Amino acid sequence: MPKAIAGPSAYLDDRLGAGNFLRRNLRKIFPDHWSFLLGEIALYSFIILLLTGTFLTFWFQPSMHHVVYDGPYEPLKGVGMSAAYDSALHISFEVRGGLLMRQIHHWAALLFVAGLVVHMLRIFFTGAYRKPRELNWLIGIVLFALALVEGLTGYSLPDDLLSGAGLRITQGVLLSIPLVGTYLSFFLFGGEYPGEDVIPRFFTIHILLIPGILVALITVHLILMWVQKHTQMPGKGRTEANVVGAPLMPAFMAKSGAYLMFTFAVLAGLATFTQINPIWLFGPYTPADISAGSQPDWYMGFLEGSLRMMPAWEINFLGYTLTLSVLIPALGPIGLIFTGLVLYPFLERWITGDRREHHICDRPRNNPHRTAIGVAAITFYGVLLLIGANDLLSANLYVSLFATTWFGRFAFFLGPAIAYVITYRICVGLQRRDAQLLHHGVESGVIRRSPQGEYTEIHVPPAEDIAAHVRGKKPVPVLESADGRRPDGEVLPQAARGPLGRLRIWMSRTYGGEKAPLEGDGHERTGESAAVAARRGEHGEGKTR
Repeated sequence: MPKAIAGPSAYLDDRLGAGNFLRRNLRKIFPDHWSFLLGEIALYSFIILLLTGTFLTFWFQPSMHHVVYDGPYEPLKGVGMSAAYDSALHISFEVRGGLLMRQIHHWAALLFVAGLVVHMLRIFFTGAYRKPRELNWLIGIVLFALALVEGLTGYSLPDDLLSGAGLRITQGVLLSIPLVGTYLSFFLFGGEYPGEDVIPRFFTIHILLIPGILVALITVHLILMWVQKHTQMPGKGRTEANVVGAPLMPAFMAKSGAYLMFTFAVLAGLATFTQINPIWLFGPYTPADISAGSQPDWYMGFLEGSLRMMPAWEINFLGYTLTLSVLIPALGPIGLIFTGLVLYPFLERWITGDRREHHICDRPRNNPHRTAIGVAAITFYGVLLLIGANDLLSANLYVSLFATTWFGRFAFFLGPAIAYVITYRICVGLQRRDAQLLHHGVESGVIRRSPQGEYTEIHVPPAEDIAAHVRGKKPVPVLESADGRRPDGEVLPQAARGPLGRLRIWMSRTYGGEKAPLEGDGHERTGESAAVAARRGEHGEGKTR
């Protein structure tokens, strides 16, 4: 046991009886695959958000009280504004390091959500959400939803013209909700829009309520990960019953500490050299004004795109007006995304009948339908994000705004379908490439000439770790065998014989099974016959160049 662990463990064991706990957990093994560091980007960004946010709260005034600006920024001198906007300008121009902290905070918020998204994509594409990690997957979805709300509230706090435009859209979405929309709007804004209460309420939500929930959920998320242990990629020596990697102390702690410093350095570099959210250029918010080219942060851009793409649609029913052109694009895409995220692990288990524990991840290519669904969802989001900037695209690329809008309407439906088909074919092709790698080996760079004058390149077996990584592939489970019975020969229950049961069996056969087996393609060599190889072995013929 290293002294750095044995000494503190003995000290605490003598006083708290915690020596065994520390010795066991400080030597916990963590996988060293690069993709497992993606979640740490979100964690470290969150830590930086807490630190920089604490700094900003010392000077920020969460008030909509009307003041007249008298600070150092000359273009706004004598302009009426809220105390919140005035204090944001004070932080930017008069507090030492204030602008740097503001920009680090904003960049960290963008990176936090990006880290969550990429981490969730890694979990999804590798199937790491399967038993026993479904609860941790659901916690991650709640974290993602809270991060979106946290970003919206923080984006609105400076009360500048750009954030006010987003707040106005939020109020319009609330009003479009049938029956309760007006009440929700009055409750949030404290009366008629914009009221005097929304900034103080958003401030409380932004610095107290949501961060507290995030800290609690992140803690539970990490504890579950610690107890259930990490998943790992297939490879040499890796099984469902072990974890191969480096111990927490000292290897992983040193790596994580350096990664935290690297994340902070990137954010500090971005904040220093790349301007973001220059609120002094936008001016204070007034409900009657809006700036051209207004764009939300990237994680809310898909809602902007859905609103722009939706055609006008309004109906009157029983004396109520339903503004479907706002309600559907505001709640439809986000509801579809989150419903799909929540249900997918359970739908996959229902389709495949797979209730085993999984500690080895799938390579994305080895489950082509899952990977294709994920890429289709990314395409769905990307189309909406792109159309959210259709006015800027039209202005800068000299394309008709009408044309970009109609392109988005077609791409909204066709894009995910095309992405699904292409991704599925790519995954199957990569599986066949893996089978070829195992059967034919890799190019050695050695060229042989046969007695007939034919030149061929000699293939050698792949490296042992690469071969083990490829052979870690497992077929996607199927609910039943082709003869209508379970693999163990048991007759299917009555429930599986009805319409829903037949649908389930069809989906299981389509989704699961082996798409491109690693073994048994019947080819032994590429570019040379077995007879030539045999003669070469007997007579030693051939040249090497």
